[in-house]
Amino acid sequence: MSTELPEHHAATQRRGRASTKIVLRGILLNALLAALKFAGGIFGHTYALIADGTESLLDILSSILVWAGVRVASRPPDANHPYGHGKAEPLAALSVAVFIFGAAGWVGWHAIRGIVTPHQGPHWATLPLLAAIVGTKIWFSRRMRKAGEAADSTALGAEALHHYSDAITSGAAFVGIAIAVVGGHGYESADDWAALVACVVIVFNGVSMSRSAMRDVMDTAVPQRYEDEVRSLALAVPGVLALDKTRVRKSGLSNLVDIQVRVKGSLTVTEGHAIAHAVKDALLASSLRVSDVTVHIEPMK
Repeated sequence: MSTELPEHHAATQRRGRASTKIVLRGILLNALLAALKFAGGIFGHTYALIADGTESLLDILSSILVWAGVRVASRPPDANHPYGHGKAEPLAALSVAVFIFGAAGWVGWHAIRGIVTPHQGPHWATLPLLAAIVGTKIWFSRRMRKAGEAADSTALGAEALHHYSDAITSGAAFVGIAIAVVGGHGYESADDWAALVACVVIVFNGVSMSRSAMRDVMDTAVPQRYEDEVRSLALAVPGVLALDKTRVRKSGLSNLVDIQVRVKGSLTVTEGHAIAHAVKDALLASSLRVSDVTVHIEPMK
């Protein structure tokens, strides 16, 4: 018996493999940056960098969750999951949002403690290190965002926003440390104030991230443009006279379609079935990333 997957399921798995590769690169990048941040924070006398390094370690854990979520989401349907495993992907995105909120709370709490507790000012040498970190994070965030768009992945989009949040945190630390270095005595807590401001931005990113994931979990309607493309493909199938209700929902890295097709009322069951099968085949073979189609035939009066 052949175990070869249908092309539409194989395409989903290919998108999943491409997505997990870039997530793994992000894990390696965060591990390297965490080491650099800890070293810079300890030798440069700035808690902002140490807090940033701690956040990078948390990022590794959240990225592992995204990696696992995308791998599960790309699996084909089975007996226990007849609609596939797509929900694992937005759930992974929600886990990233939770880590974002946790990291913001962690950095914010320690920033407040740094503000109220006198401490040694940061060293100027941490500035070029932070500039390099910010540039690297923005670059990788853009790569991750493009990969997420290519795979239509909510989790990768959340991960891209997570990397961008890291760039914001490091950028705020850069500004704060620069003020502390230039201002000298009395400005030692400037980097802590900067970290506190960055926390607010990070929380807003986390809210945006969680809303996007919740839309997928709650089966929010796809954009009208996408539904119009589905309807256009179905109407192009010979024998289809009109369409009634069309429902599309995103499921991880693919989409599920329910569609009502109107045909001549005089057709036999076999002829109606053939038209339904042609509609399903057309949608599965399209570039719309459809992994399953349910077609209901209605007679045209």
